[in-house]
Amino acid sequence: MLRRTTLAAASLLAAGLLVLTACSGGSGDVAPTSPGEPDPDASVAIRLVLEPGNLDIRETAGSALDQILVDNIYQGLVARTPEQDIVPALASDWTVSPDGLTYTFTLREGVTFHDGQALTPQDVVWSLTTRRDTPEWRDSARLANVTSIAAEGQDVTLTLSAPDSTLLWNLTGRAGIVLKEGDTVDYKTAANGTGPFVLADWRQGDSITFSRNDAYWGDKAGAAEVVFDYIPDNQAALNAALAGEVDVLTGFDANLKDQVEANGDFSLVLGQSTDKGTLAFNQTSGPLADKRVRQAIRQAIDHDAIIEALASGQTQYGPIPELDPGYEDLSDVAPYDPEAAKALLADAGAEDLELTLTIPSFYSTTIPQILVSDLDEVGITLDVNSVDFTTWLTDVYTNHDYDLSFVLHTEAHDFENWANPDYYFTYDNPEVQELYARSLAATDEAEAADLLKQAARIVSEDSGADWLYNGASVVAVGTNITGMPSINVNERLNIAEIAKSNG
Repeated sequence: MLRRTTLAAASLLAAGLLVLTACSGGSGDVAPTSPGEPDPDASVAIRLVLEPGNLDIRETAGSALDQILVDNIYQGLVARTPEQDIVPALASDWTVSPDGLTYTFTLREGVTFHDGQALTPQDVVWSLTTRRDTPEWRDSARLANVTSIAAEGQDVTLTLSAPDSTLLWNLTGRAGIVLKEGDTVDYKTAANGTGPFVLADWRQGDSITFSRNDAYWGDKAGAAEVVFDYIPDNQAALNAALAGEVDVLTGFDANLKDQVEANGDFSLVLGQSTDKGTLAFNQTSGPLADKRVRQAIRQAIDHDAIIEALASGQTQYGPIPELDPGYEDLSDVAPYDPEAAKALLADAGAEDLELTLTIPSFYSTTIPQILVSDLDEVGITLDVNSVDFTTWLTDVYTNHDYDLSFVLHTEAHDFENWANPDYYFTYDNPEVQELYARSLAATDEAEAADLLKQAARIVSEDSGADWLYNGASVVAVGTNITGMPSINVNERLNIAEIAKSNG
């Protein structure tokens, strides 16, 4: 994704089309390796789906920015692996006080920004303080519990007013990005970070190019250049791959496996992800305010058929995917049962319903077709309203003017949306909100996860939405490419270890 304060929709919606070590910023599980010797001067072309509107990581919503800029261009004190582990980045290590109120980070020495300026502890203090105190900066609220940020020598200390079990995680994202104090860079079109790549070129409407940062503080990137080619259509992306124009396809269609692997130059890789194909219900009024109607819709949908049609992913019956803390198999809550769905609709006096599904137009027709067919079987007529993304943002996300809406939320650890009644899901349950607040305040990871688990079951039992599937990261990787991540690539794509051989 979409979060409490950040609309990650830009990439998390398009994703339906669609390990950092102490020194390197590397990736987790990677695609099959190549037998050839990597070429240090190689250029690697990667197909992505949705291009960002601008590059301002401070204020501009959309995980299309996070996907390419975080880890590669910008960094924080800590980072996270695709498997969701928190690891060192600009801080070589950190400690947390037993009461969970004091976090002390040791900043690395010898780090420079892309313009050659040295990274200082004051830059960290300024960046985090400005983020916290500037509502216009995305994720500023994630630092709300931080009462003071101070530096002494190379140590940066954050003091909290109350424990926050999500703080370290939040610091791996936008909330923790470290910028240069007083920088005059035009963030909309340029960048000045500390990462293993520098922004070399942006051909708007076509591609974004990164070049290796030879002054990087850690292990140097494996490729001299990485070009992100924005190709929304899967068939066009396949054609580009077969023509040798791109080396990696992300956000790919697993149904095209045979075609992309036909000549032996590519291998299709399916990795885990936190992508959640979410069917949102507007519960503010009308028939969807009735839990029985929402439950009926859930039980009318054949989730296994969706997985079969997508040729990837797995079923998911609650708001937390398997990679995130608090996950539980909730398939018992709303099993596929059209007859039970009909009975629920009859009990609610809601036979012969007519509802509208509002969906961004860049999605394929696969999901809408299945929903129309399945709901028709239980007496619900579903009209599909395919709209451009700007319209979706205005009507659904901002104005909550919709019946049903489908998007793919890519962001990890985003349960907070279910504890926010103002979010476009329109879900409002004080017990869930209280459990989430207790999870935030927990100083023990296991306790925090258990509280999320309890809250997630309640959301599912309330039929707060339907989770059509937990998507896979579908990546077609050239057989001469090594180091390509295969987990959660729609959310964050760390390319530091990608290399290309001539063999």
